[in-house]
Amino acid sequence: MTSRSEILARVRRNQPAAVALPEVPLFDAVVHDFKTNLERMGGEFVSSLDIRKQFPEAKVICSAVPEVAGNRALPEGPNADPRELEDVDVGVVRARFGVAETGSVFLSEAEFKVNALGFLPQHLVVLLDMKAIVPNLHHAYRHPAFREARYAVFMTGPSATADIEGILVRGAQGIRSLTVVAC
Repeated sequence: MTSRSEILARVRRNQPAAVALPEVPLFDAVVHDFKTNLERMGGEFVSSLDIRKQFPEAKVICSAVPEVAGNRALPEGPNADPRELEDVDVGVVRARFGVAETGSVFLSEAEFKVNALGFLPQHLVVLLDMKAIVPNLHHAYRHPAFREARYAVFMTGPSATADIEGILVRGAQGIRSLTVVAC
């Protein structure tokens, strides 16, 4: 046995037993950061919502969640036509989780039911469990929902664009407002 082999053998014999790493609590910082970053990107955070008060002009509301009733059913089945959602004023979905670092919500085909629900309505309301906020994108990419999804989007605020003169237009390519409701 060489000196090197002998030293390594002694180290291996005398190592302490492996222990699991402790759980690190996320505290309230992630919720605060989530709200701050969502609002920075043009989204709105509310603790409760009355859709009729928030969107009084809305005529067509389409909900993918049982907690909020809509007046337009989602198209269903293999021949469902997403164009049926072209006149939706408010879409309602539930996010699997949020990302504090970016103020984003994770939405996949499972949450949308029809992917167009996230982009054709004028306004999108997202229900989010505050305990389901992860600190950053590194955690988000490790989340089981991210790995299980066939289609997914991290949505951060409404669609926006600005021209060379710096005029900001919301809703140019998608939703005009994103409201996240704490649940």
